[in-house]
Amino acid sequence: MEVVHVYTKVRSAFGRQCLFSDRPAELLVDVLPDPSLGRQFVHKSPRDQALQACPDVSLHQVNTERVEFSSCGMNHVEGGWPKDINPAELEQTIRFRKKVEKDESYIHSILHLGSVMEHCIRQNNAVDIYQEYLEEEEEVEENQELPFAKTINVFRDPNEVKRTVTGLSWHPDSGRKLAAAYSCLEFQKTSKDMSLDSYIWDVENPNVPEMTLTPASPLVCLDYNPKDPHTLLGGSYNGQIGHWDTRRGSQPVEVSSVEQSHRDPVYKIIWLQSKTGTDAFSASTDGQILWWDVRKLSEPTDRLVLDLGREGNLDRALGASSLEFEATMPTKFMVGTEQGVVVSCNRKAKTPAEKIVCSYDGHHGPIYALQRNPFYPKNFLTVGDWTARIWSEDIKESSIMWTK
Repeated sequence: MEVVHVYTKVRSAFGRQCLFSDRPAELLVDVLPDPSLGRQFVHKSPRDQALQACPDVSLHQVNTERVEFSSCGMNHVEGGWPKDINPAELEQTIRFRKKVEKDESYIHSILHLGSVMEHCIRQNNAVDIYQEYLEEEEEVEENQELPFAKTINVFRDPNEVKRTVTGLSWHPDSGRKLAAAYSCLEFQKTSKDMSLDSYIWDVENPNVPEMTLTPASPLVCLDYNPKDPHTLLGGSYNGQIGHWDTRRGSQPVEVSSVEQSHRDPVYKIIWLQSKTGTDAFSASTDGQILWWDVRKLSEPTDRLVLDLGREGNLDRALGASSLEFEATMPTKFMVGTEQGVVVSCNRKAKTPAEKIVCSYDGHHGPIYALQRNPFYPKNFLTVGDWTARIWSEDIKESSIMWTK
């Protein structure tokens, strides 16, 4: 059986039919000759020219005269001495100097040379009376811009019930991290739903905190260890001190006992300069300054009661609201109090009464900030009762400058 498949196609699918016909030639373009172009034509006979890219070089030899060199040197040790004087002998040179200095010709020579030298010096010190030292400069109008700050990132409390940021501490190495303590200092407004966590933020990522610090009581202040950037100290609302190691998680490594801690919120805690890098001290409105060793937070290593009567009476103590310590002055520290008094203290004093050196009274309310001048440590700045005051340690009666 023969299998045949027939393909069929409509005539219209082949396109239009080609119709060819014979017709005479048709002129499309006629370009007439230009006589002016003919006059510019120049007849030249054929000419051949060879080109060589490399220059022609010939070899020459010249025999020059040899120059003779000789090396010579001079070893000069000390000159001006007679032949019978050995410069290496100290006694001979001293005797010869004394002999020459007693000679009258030596004195006359010095006097003569002195006048010549004085004349040369006076010539160097001559002043041109026509020289203009202060030329008139064109006054340039400077457009002084008002100081301003630009907001780069905003770090918001991730909890539903928003809290106040009561403490900040920058990472000591890179400065790319920021530890923030969150708490509510108004006792009556504290709710059960309020979170106790504080956070460590990456300044480049304001959306999510890098790490969460979970204390037993809300943190009021935080401080990075300048010698170990992985450790932090935090002062809690209930007066306890917590020690965190970021490598061990969000829970504190150790917490001070309630009995040995502050009785009020810890408003400031600062690391001290020590060989071990484990010492710190804290201030609270209970009127106490406590020194701690983070290796043993069960009890403070030292205690100071801010009693200006120097009797150690806790009932008359001033509540500390701010604390200042300058590393360049390791024995001194200053405390700002709720009563508006700045207390200057000496950490190395033998007795508690000697630790309180003097006080500066000028504010009418709590001192919220206290900072020494890093370039002139005797001057310090305080902020409180809507004013900022600059003090000098030598003037205890009043501040040297203040805002209205």
